[in-house]
Amino acid sequence: MNSWLSLKDKLLERLAPAGPLLLRLWLAQEFINAGWIKLSGGLSAPDWFRELNFPVPVRWLSADLNWVTAGVLETGLGLLLLIGLFGRLASLGLLVVTWVAVYSVHFDLGWAGWEQIETDAGQGFKVPLMIGLMLWALLSSGMGRWSVDGWWSGRRKP
Repeated sequence: MNSWLSLKDKLLERLAPAGPLLLRLWLAQEFINAGWIKLSGGLSAPDWFRELNFPVPVRWLSADLNWVTAGVLETGLGLLLLIGLFGRLASLGLLVVTWVAVYSVHFDLGWAGWEQIETDAGQGFKVPLMIGLMLWALLSSGMGRWSVDGWWSGRRKP
């Protein structure tokens, strides 16, 4: 019986890094895709984006600059999250991007709204809230052993 418990513990220890890795992979593809859609559409913000009410200090920027900044941050920070490099900083930056999106777009649409953001119905704040919680988990616990950050911190230990 004792050997089965030991085997279970060893298995769980080996699989522990999979949690942060899977969160990073899922979040990275979401943000990279969202950012790439913005950037590949040009440097001019679409009409629906121009009509949004952004929080201060983001509202002090032009709609076009907000559009490009969101695209660059989503793509760049998403890539950092993908490989786990400066992961906590990337998570924090993406939390801010998500907060601005919830404030500006999603909150007024209510809780649910599973439709895609590209539709007229939009998307409520349930999905962005889940994304924010996943980012918070990475921010608070780190990127895990299977990341550049994890590899780097393992190299620095004596």
